[in-house]
Amino acid sequence: MLERAADVFGGAEAAEPVNLDPLHAKIGQLALENDFLERALTKAGLLSVKP
Repeated sequence: MLERAADVFGGAEAAEPVNLDPLHAKIGQLALENDFLERALTKAGLLSVKP
C-alpha cells in the first residue's frame, strides 16, 4: 500500500497548465456589468444605497 500511495494521489504526473485568460476576462466583464447595473438601479431609485 505504501509503495503505491503516490499513484493514488497522482504524485508523479504534472498537471497541464490551465489558461486563465478567458476566466479573468469573464470576471472583469461581470464586474463591469454589476457596477453598471448597481449605478443604474440606484439612480432609478430601485436599489437602496449600501450601508
